[in-house]
Amino acid sequence: MEQKINKNALFWASCLSLLVTSLSFGIRAGILERLGVEFNLNGSELGVIASTVFLGFPLAVIIGGFLVDVIGMKRLLMLAFIFHLLAIVLTIFANGYWTLFLSTLLIGIANGTVEAACNPLVATIYSDNKTTKLNHFHLWLPGGIVIGTLIVMLFDKIGLGWQWQMAVMLVPTVTYGYLFSRLDFPVTERVASGVSAGDMYKAVFTPLFLFMFICMFGTAITELFTNQWVGLLLSNVSNNALLLLTITTGIMVIGRAFAEPIVHRFAPHGVLLASAIVASVGLYLMATASGNMLLFAALLFGIGVCYFWPTMIGFVAENIPKSGAVGLNLMGGAGMFAVFVYTFFMGGVYDGIIQKNLPAGADIKVYQSAAALPEQAAAFAQAKLIAGPEVIKTTLVIPILLIIAFTGLVLYMRKKKTAA
Repeated sequence: MEQKINKNALFWASCLSLLVTSLSFGIRAGILERLGVEFNLNGSELGVIASTVFLGFPLAVIIGGFLVDVIGMKRLLMLAFIFHLLAIVLTIFANGYWTLFLSTLLIGIANGTVEAACNPLVATIYSDNKTTKLNHFHLWLPGGIVIGTLIVMLFDKIGLGWQWQMAVMLVPTVTYGYLFSRLDFPVTERVASGVSAGDMYKAVFTPLFLFMFICMFGTAITELFTNQWVGLLLSNVSNNALLLLTITTGIMVIGRAFAEPIVHRFAPHGVLLASAIVASVGLYLMATASGNMLLFAALLFGIGVCYFWPTMIGFVAENIPKSGAVGLNLMGGAGMFAVFVYTFFMGGVYDGIIQKNLPAGADIKVYQSAAALPEQAAAFAQAKLIAGPEVIKTTLVIPILLIIAFTGLVLYMRKKKTAA
């Protein structure tokens, strides 16, 4: 029986599955500090929980990258649906550190499985316009974060707890699972074009791919670590730190929606260099500014990181096409694994800065608990006021290094174009 491939239906179902991924970021970023108070978790423990999503993601996206050509994109996406469903339910009924840890790990696995199938799917059905369509697809990552943070603010205002906020994710999860179960899928572009598995593996060991693989560490940390932790890091600097995340991700949605003329005018490598410059300025201002200036900083930062993720993947899809689904998913896995390691590490750094700014011998858990004395709560708030911007200043080094790296990439691509 001949398959009837409905490109638009596949694309919009893919966007819906990515919406669930991004809602998990937005809602969890909004409730992270609350989970710490409710379950008496310190910054290190919250760091482990928050970072676990970035461990499950690369495991799933890399394994999925190797499996997608074998089992097909449809089966992979049905697995993503099952993992999302389990993760959301387990989070709603969490009762402490380990249930939150496991549910976050499952969320990461589900998110990575979505990327493992959808990146090659979009590249396959829009093989003549990969970077633009990947930007359109990935606008639902910041888009869902905006929706997630707005859900947190709205539900907080009307008195619905974080369990209800998580439950909202069940609606798009069940919907995308139903849609994918009824649609026909093509084979991946690599399989359709007849590129052998051996040539695919050779492509991922070329110098250009390895360079982009390493750069993915920095672009992912700059974007995702900051967005996931901004509510916690700047909660004592801004009256509404979650609004900063909403502004940042909101501008990312707009930017990715109008990516086509920008990508075609400046080429992916030019876009990456400009992004690193603007992200550095935005991150610096987030670490040093206060009041309304923080809103401008968030706006700049959002413009800076807007094109990072989809353009990195689009660059590889266009310039190293033989790397296939494995190449695209290794890029995604590299980014998320880097965020996992960095978030895990920075949770301890954050606690260390707080500890340094509390009275000698102070117990952080006592000072942050609901039962803390007024002077203890005030001391803890002051320590957080110092710690958050310090962590952001440390992170600023990464986009500065990316400016150097992407300057080299622009020069290399110009030389390559001239030689051709």
